[in-house]
Amino acid sequence: MRRRILGIVGTLALGFALAACSDDDAGTASGGDGGGDGGQRHIALVSKGFQHQFWQAVRDGAEQAADEFGVDVSFEGPDSEAEVAQQIDQLQTAIDRNPDALGFAALDSQAAAPLMEEAASRDIPVVAFDSGVESDVPVTTAATDNTAAAALAAERMVELIGGEGQVGLVVHDQTSVTGVERRDGFVEYIEENAPDVEIVDIQYGGGDHLESTNVATAMIQAYPDLKGIYGANEGSAIGVVNAVKELGIEGEITIVGFDSGQAQIDAINDGIMAGAITQNPVGIGYETVKAAVMALDGEDVPETIDTGFFWYDTSNIDDDEIQAVLYE
Repeated sequence: MRRRILGIVGTLALGFALAACSDDDAGTASGGDGGGDGGQRHIALVSKGFQHQFWQAVRDGAEQAADEFGVDVSFEGPDSEAEVAQQIDQLQTAIDRNPDALGFAALDSQAAAPLMEEAASRDIPVVAFDSGVESDVPVTTAATDNTAAAALAAERMVELIGGEGQVGLVVHDQTSVTGVERRDGFVEYIEENAPDVEIVDIQYGGGDHLESTNVATAMIQAYPDLKGIYGANEGSAIGVVNAVKELGIEGEITIVGFDSGQAQIDAINDGIMAGAITQNPVGIGYETVKAAVMALDGEDVPETIDTGFFWYDTSNIDDDEIQAVLYE
């Protein structure tokens, strides 16, 4: 009997030991001990997508910071910037893995709010990046000042069309903070500073090249006197470029873009697009991971981190300052 009892006790002890090892591998429920390789703290980043070069550059910046600060990062995003439900699923999965910290770029600033509360309940610090979320949970937001950047795009548009005429906007969405701010910053500048410029249409293409091409084509056909179109992100801007090419009206409509992937750089160099705003995506990724590490270390984190923006066109595209923030 004594031998049997000892056997049961040994089996139970082995079970507890295996369970403890399993818990260590998965990370604690609070996210405090991480799930990175080699015991490194793990920071999970959920972006708006993968299809644009912008997000690849953000990931590059995040990986640079990970190497510098000795942490492990993962990076994922939905198939397109219209896939809000997919992104929410990815966010839930990331939280369920109990990372030490979380970075999140919201496609829908309201839809993600409940999951922000769940992250807080697990003591997982959250850093918003590129686009804020309607929640007090994120410790900071690392992003472009999109309102100011869009106002600069509007200022350049007004100059390029001679201060008068009809213009339209193709925007990626009206649910994310970036979509709203890049729309409103442009519109407000025109309304306050250019009384002879009329905004005749605002359309939304989901940041998708094809859909943005379709809405831009319809806009041009509906307004034959249109003098300019502003594309509020990479997919939107390239959609406008594609529409102008397909209609064979290169040079007849002034195109101002936002972001700086290879297709936009080519369009500017070819004279189809007048110019664009470039963000600093590498800086966004870097500052997101840096802020997450600071939060984990108990350091004070600024409420917002302005990662900067620049106007670029053929006059300055080869300048060192601009080349440093283009993401070809």
